[in-house]
Amino acid sequence: MDLDVLNMFVIAGGTLAIPILAFVASFLLWPSALIRIYYWYWRRALGMQVRYAHYDDYQFCYSYRGRPGYRPSILMLHGFSAHKDMWLSIVKFLPKNLHLVCVDMPGHEGTTRSDLDDYSISGQAKRIHQFVECIKLNRRPFHLVGTSMGGNVAGVYAAQYPEDVCSLTLICPAGLPSTTDSKFIKQLRELQESKRIDRIPLIPSTPEEMADMLKLCSYVRFKVPQQILQGLVDVRIPHNEFYRKLFLEIVDEKSRHSLHENMSKIKAPTQVIWGKQDQVLDVSGASVLASAIPDCHVYILENCGHSVVVERPRKTANLILEFLALLHSIDNNKKQA
Repeated sequence: MDLDVLNMFVIAGGTLAIPILAFVASFLLWPSALIRIYYWYWRRALGMQVRYAHYDDYQFCYSYRGRPGYRPSILMLHGFSAHKDMWLSIVKFLPKNLHLVCVDMPGHEGTTRSDLDDYSISGQAKRIHQFVECIKLNRRPFHLVGTSMGGNVAGVYAAQYPEDVCSLTLICPAGLPSTTDSKFIKQLRELQESKRIDRIPLIPSTPEEMADMLKLCSYVRFKVPQQILQGLVDVRIPHNEFYRKLFLEIVDEKSRHSLHENMSKIKAPTQVIWGKQDQVLDVSGASVLASAIPDCHVYILENCGHSVVVERPRKTANLILEFLALLHSIDNNKKQA
């Protein structure tokens, strides 16, 4: 073989080896860094831009895509211990000309965390209203989406600030009493009886506990490598003390049934999406909402757990789009009548 050709192959092989070795090293040694890179890549690929907004000395971190137009903007509120990037799986299936805003909830990710803040559901709703005013999102009524804890906050927000919200999507929302105890509620009761409330199933501190949490939250069984489980834990551990404080706050009597206490005040057309096999918050909550909210559309997803956004992102995105299209059609018919 010609020496120049051999040298070319050696150089090419070396050039390819560097990023491959870097990836392998990151996967084995710094899986948490790989997870952060993953979210950064998908934000860029989907055209989501990260920005900050300030209310006095309080900072909100959010991502957005598109600009306000003739269709309502969409504000998305994530669940307990998650962050704005959890919505990326749904953003992938939403039109690029929709104005989307995903905000880190109070105390989460890039949004201010303070020991003096009120993390009750009502307190979080007030903070989200401050964010909405900061970015002037309520110049026109917007569509509000919330899941789990974020669904509780979204429902309370719609009840307390009805002029801001033109329509509402609640995905497996917390804040409702249930006639049937979920697996998670049973686990909590057992922990309370044994006085081991520090071992909350939604706050893992080992890869094994992370695997158990994923099984609890998902009907679909994801095969997650040990290194990724470790990375997911490494990302969360520095925040676990805050998560425990927040969890005790939102299950306190002041917040436990906040959505139930406010649901009769919700006037916006409401969509409820729930995984039939939800082991965290029992699906019977959907009928509770349907009986209290006049214009309520309920969708129960078969073979789906609590993590609807992750398990059925395309279906969830389509349901939201169909709901918005239905409301737009109804609104046009009213104008023509």
